[in-house]
Amino acid sequence: MCRVAGFWFAFVLSMNPASAQEEGASKPIPSFRELEAAGAVIGEIRIDNQNIFNLENPKEDYALFRLANKLHIRTRPDTIRRALLFNSGESLSVRLIEETERLLRSNHYIYDVHIQPVAYHDGIVDIEVATRDTWTINLGIKFSRGGGSNTTGLGLSDQNFLGTGIAVGVDKTSDVDRTGREFFISRNNALDGWTTVEYRHANFDDGTANTFKLDRPFYALDTRWAAGISAKTNSRIDSIYDASNIIGQYRHNFDSADVYGGWSRGLVNGWTHRYSAGIQYQNDSYSIDPALPPPPSGQLPPDLKQVGPFLRYEAVQDDYLKVKNRNLIERVEYFALGFRSQLQLGHAMTSLGSTRELWNYNAEVSDGMAFSRNRNLLLSAYAKGQYGSNGGERQFSGAKANYYQPQGGQWNGLLFASASFDTVNNGNDADQLYLGGDNGLRGYPLRYQTGTNRALFSVEQRAYTDWFPFRLFRVGGAVFYDYGRAWGGVNQNAANPGWLSDIGFGLRILNDRSATGRVTHIDLAFPLNHDPAIKSWQFLVKTYLTF
Repeated sequence: MCRVAGFWFAFVLSMNPASAQEEGASKPIPSFRELEAAGAVIGEIRIDNQNIFNLENPKEDYALFRLANKLHIRTRPDTIRRALLFNSGESLSVRLIEETERLLRSNHYIYDVHIQPVAYHDGIVDIEVATRDTWTINLGIKFSRGGGSNTTGLGLSDQNFLGTGIAVGVDKTSDVDRTGREFFISRNNALDGWTTVEYRHANFDDGTANTFKLDRPFYALDTRWAAGISAKTNSRIDSIYDASNIIGQYRHNFDSADVYGGWSRGLVNGWTHRYSAGIQYQNDSYSIDPALPPPPSGQLPPDLKQVGPFLRYEAVQDDYLKVKNRNLIERVEYFALGFRSQLQLGHAMTSLGSTRELWNYNAEVSDGMAFSRNRNLLLSAYAKGQYGSNGGERQFSGAKANYYQPQGGQWNGLLFASASFDTVNNGNDADQLYLGGDNGLRGYPLRYQTGTNRALFSVEQRAYTDWFPFRLFRVGGAVFYDYGRAWGGVNQNAANPGWLSDIGFGLRILNDRSATGRVTHIDLAFPLNHDPAIKSWQFLVKTYLTF
């Protein structure tokens, strides 16, 4: 009897396509590349907007994390959907899916992104976009120390207000240059989903600053048009340094505005070419403040008003590399290995109210290289300045190279080396290049050397550990050596003008679940050729965007 019943049950299952042995249920879903090759069309797009902590993971199923998830307002599905480069009914494109992931990960309020096919039938593929949020409300005390000087702050901000992608906040800061507070509000996915609206207002003890921007940029490689308008006002005190000491100050009032429009054919054969045109306004004025020490030369930079049209050209090669443990710890990063360049040429015209006839240029170029064993070299260079009746004026140029050599092993190490050079020609007293504990030479006071030329070489042995305290922080470390010099001009460090070097070591702590996503550097650095007037060691605590 049992055999008969069993045979009948098996027969029914074999005839019922909705049974546990449903046809196709055991077939794996093809990869995106296989689906693209098969000409698949996108069907349903499902948004899985996950909370900060994964409570299904026993390592994160704690009362504190459950409370954080309850208090946190998740990113709205519509906010994520507006950032997608693909839509239902379109042919599937692996390139667009990969670019969408890069764009989503660039948002501070998103911690992780996974885009995958979840169903495939009759040439139609359903896609799931799963994102995990970061904690976006930042309330706390800020502190950093570099070059012997402290920077403090107190702020309250939300980088994803009510899950809409709106950033709003107020910060109170105090550093070596100024003390004050700033209010800001911005949204990167306004209007059509790709327009940025931003406003900032700041009051400092040496002046005020206001910024407004409405910009629809070339947000993706295949974007066909862009347009924007921006305006800025700033009143501040500029300082002139010598051996970390202020030797002169003056007031600088700055106003600027521009409007532009751009066009592109989109991505063609792996390249994007973009063309923009616009009008630019800039007005710089300088004055002596009787309460401040005057510039040592007794001369102020000349007032200059510039109004005129500009043209801009940009070329971008579609070549990106997905990596981990380079500039962050256990976070996905993208290296732009393709060639990129941007050239802008403007003409300040007296007929439009400019002080003088001037040509302004600004050029940037970068490229990347990939070698065996996951080694990478990233190169960049820039040049900008003015050309008028006196020839080249206020010309700035420089180049930089970053080298990454992963080593693996128990500590997941990496050898990092960086070399940079900058120079200024025909500048004024304000156009100083600084070198010290706050900008690369970690064993020395801030702005220890100044000049019209600057060179810096650094090498680091990095370690990226698996230590993940409280499931909140990623921890790494580094041993480093810096070698550099700033020279030329009238305000050189007479006490120690030569090449300087230092060695040191420190911790790197990535605030992994916060929207700030910054890396705290805690370093102890020792100058190797210093004068007796400075300390034999420097303790630094600073936050950076990278390792």
